[in-house]
Amino acid sequence: MRVIGRVCTLSEQEVDHQLAHVLEEFHGRHQKPKAFFEQRYRDIRHHLFTDNPLSENRRLLLGAYFTQEYALESAALFNPSLVWHPDQRNLPQGARRFAMSLRSVGEGHISSIVFRSGTIHSDLQITIDEPSRFVTTPRFVLDACYENDLFRRKLIELNLGTPFTYEVLAELPEEFTLERLETRLRASLRERRSHHNELAPLVDKVIMLAKSNYEIQYTPEHELSERLIFPFSPTETNGIEDARFVHFFDDDGSSRYYATYSAYDGQMVLPQLLETKDFLRFKMHTLNGPAVSNKGMALFPRKINGHYAMLGRQDGEHLYLMYSDMIYFWHTYELLTKPANPWEYVQMGNCGSPIETDAGWLVLTHGVGAMRKYCIGAMLLDINDPSIILARLHEPLITPNEVEREGYVPNVVYTCGAIVHQNHLVIPYAMSDYATTFATIELPTLLAAMS
Repeated sequence: MRVIGRVCTLSEQEVDHQLAHVLEEFHGRHQKPKAFFEQRYRDIRHHLFTDNPLSENRRLLLGAYFTQEYALESAALFNPSLVWHPDQRNLPQGARRFAMSLRSVGEGHISSIVFRSGTIHSDLQITIDEPSRFVTTPRFVLDACYENDLFRRKLIELNLGTPFTYEVLAELPEEFTLERLETRLRASLRERRSHHNELAPLVDKVIMLAKSNYEIQYTPEHELSERLIFPFSPTETNGIEDARFVHFFDDDGSSRYYATYSAYDGQMVLPQLLETKDFLRFKMHTLNGPAVSNKGMALFPRKINGHYAMLGRQDGEHLYLMYSDMIYFWHTYELLTKPANPWEYVQMGNCGSPIETDAGWLVLTHGVGAMRKYCIGAMLLDINDPSIILARLHEPLITPNEVEREGYVPNVVYTCGAIVHQNHLVIPYAMSDYATTFATIELPTLLAAMS
């Protein structure tokens, strides 16, 4: 409010001068800065002491005072995940276009998801499209509809199911918006003034749950590298980490992209699920159930025997397998494998979603050994019963060499998802949590090395 007051004391001539200086100094660094300043003004105008109209330039200058640049990739760009791009038009014969997600780290060690596109050619040459210099803020779809029954189940999973919340849901339709939920919760709270102190924390937690399930929207004019998923919900305030994308095919032939990722609020890590059909509209959902814990969830690309299937590392040490009839709820899990080789004695986990091959499910794994050195390994699971391990590597597939050992976290190679092209496995991987590169290997050669 003091900043607003200071700007409002300036003469119109000084306002024009200061705004012109800002626009000149930051020219070319951002797209449509005036539109953004106007939006920032609308965000803060409720703090003004009066409703008297302001000149356009004063509004824009106020918006500029409440805007700052943020370099998303200033510290690191790592932990990549590859899927085939939804647009495969205008490519040379034998080439395919991919979409790659990466974990970017900026000021304050805040992680977000950014994207790159590129092409893998028939000779396995990999080209990355030149990324845009700009990042575009998405449109948040906060009035997305929530399903009443599904929301009730989420409340129960989080121990928020009480007579008060059940009564609120009973007064809402089968589908409702965040605004309608908040209005009903606040009204019910006012009706119970004698219990305000007891119920107010519950209301806040229910709203926090709703805000953790949200949507963001881009338009086709935004290049893939302009789009980002920046922490938005209360569970993501300190970062979004290690998205594992997979192109999922349902039993009816429809498909969509899912990504499991870790939301971090500064104290607790919560696995969440991202969903998109076109990399333009992204839906974020909370994952629920006792099997949802720790990092490293990875969804199979299709149902197995009629059930969703996923890998996880619930205890932070071993690799587990779980099934569910609802993609947002996971109740049981079974041990799949324990560390068996010296390079994975500290912990092991997956390096992305399983890849379906004629020989079985190919799973890239990570292992942590002495001196916290991370390596990438592989195992093969039975195609009909993934609880059966058919073979595994007993030596690492990728281990950090001298060039790859130095970085934000030294001695680490890591990936969140590979793809198969021309009978070769194409693996994007991070070098010591700093930068990203690629490795390829013939699929038959890899399978033959397992036992």
